[in-house]
Amino acid sequence: VRYDPRTPVIVGAAQVTDRIEDPTAARTPLELMVDAVRSAAVDAGAPTVLRGLELIAVVGGLWSYPDPGRQIAQRIGADRTATLLTEFSGHIPQALINHIAGRIQAGDLSMAVVCGGEANRAARRARRTATERRRDLDPLLPPAERFGPPLVMSDDAESERGVLAPAFVYPVIDSAIRHARGETIEEHRDRISALWAGLSVVASQNPHAARQEALTAAEIKEPTDGNRMVGFPYTVAMNANNNVDQASAVIVCSAERARELGVPIDQWIFIHAGAMSTDTARLTNRHELHRSPGIRHAGRRCLELAHTSVDDLAHVDLYSCFPSSVQVSAYELGLDTDRPLTVTGGLTFAGAPINNYSGQALAAMVHRLRDEPGRGLIHANGGYVTSHAMAVYGNEPPPAGRFRSDHPQEPVDAEPTRAADHQHVGSATVEAYSVIHDRAGSPEWALVALRTPGDARTWGRTTDPDLLSAMMVSEHAGQPVELAPDGTVHV
Repeated sequence: VRYDPRTPVIVGAAQVTDRIEDPTAARTPLELMVDAVRSAAVDAGAPTVLRGLELIAVVGGLWSYPDPGRQIAQRIGADRTATLLTEFSGHIPQALINHIAGRIQAGDLSMAVVCGGEANRAARRARRTATERRRDLDPLLPPAERFGPPLVMSDDAESERGVLAPAFVYPVIDSAIRHARGETIEEHRDRISALWAGLSVVASQNPHAARQEALTAAEIKEPTDGNRMVGFPYTVAMNANNNVDQASAVIVCSAERARELGVPIDQWIFIHAGAMSTDTARLTNRHELHRSPGIRHAGRRCLELAHTSVDDLAHVDLYSCFPSSVQVSAYELGLDTDRPLTVTGGLTFAGAPINNYSGQALAAMVHRLRDEPGRGLIHANGGYVTSHAMAVYGNEPPPAGRFRSDHPQEPVDAEPTRAADHQHVGSATVEAYSVIHDRAGSPEWALVALRTPGDARTWGRTTDPDLLSAMMVSEHAGQPVELAPDGTVHV
């Protein structure tokens, strides 16, 4: 295939993981990112490549560095580089890659590094032991240029009813999946536990994974002292694990620049195509909780631009914060859930360095494609299955001869949505729900998605212990209830 010399390629990729117990000896987020960037340069076979970087783009995190890219530049000797710092969202690493690939294809840029990292595990250990961590923040640096829209997870009305955290909301989405499939509660729990066991097998073979053990479906499904129930039906072993010290970096440049640097062509991973989309900003307005028009339209367009299909994808990494996220993505993309859907092991087992999971996945995908050539797709998700970024990668040049991308938002916005009715009081029907447990593993309250008689959506909650117990034994989706003015659900 003849291709444009400006076609973007990834020439270096690296991940770093700290497993140090002493929080005073563990690396800071900045140090992790610096080491990842340096390792990516070594991976490219051109350690001096870093001095020629034109952009250092950093995925935003829990830390408060005003311009981490500038501090990284100072440490690696990239004095003339520009910097970028993203907003907070899980889809951002892939969105950033698509943005930079587009700039390289347009000739606005010839080489950049995308990196991200967290030291959440060390920070937690320091708090637990009242230990002072090393600080390497430069407060005198002006803030970096920002990339991406600010993340808003829910509005006030949703928050008041309990739509507050991914660990509460994603199991509600899985309840909607269960009801749509007509499964019993136990059939559903067995199926999603088996799905997650498959991810753990991949993690067991990933040297960078936080949890390198293959678990059985039974070990994932059943609550124990070390695997408490969080938001039914999810145990800890089905939740994203952000208790990690991890970072990643990928070096992206034009094919022309890669050739000038002397990077062997068998090291190159071409970025074939990318796409982005956004579902309704508020979960309340989704037409169906278990569907995602955003993934469907972005996926179709991405594959179309890459001149490929799901059957031609050798490798896939779907955003796997919780089982419902993977199921929704797989369904909308037309992927069989019996095939491997991760190259890392996912956010539970490989680790979830807050916003940078898909950065870790991309570094892993680069090495997977080098070892097992073909095409690979990454899907990154932000919010409650809200913001989507995806791309197709390959060892060979893109069939179109260049990188292509699109943002098919118009067809997404043309899809049906659902009205919100947060003022509704009286009769309603349970649409989906999750029973939230306390840290001791006891049921505490339930978050309930409700349909009004006018088919709008609202939210309720209950702390009735008998109802909580019943909800985990028999299906309550589709059942009539009464919604009190304070948002309490009564059977």
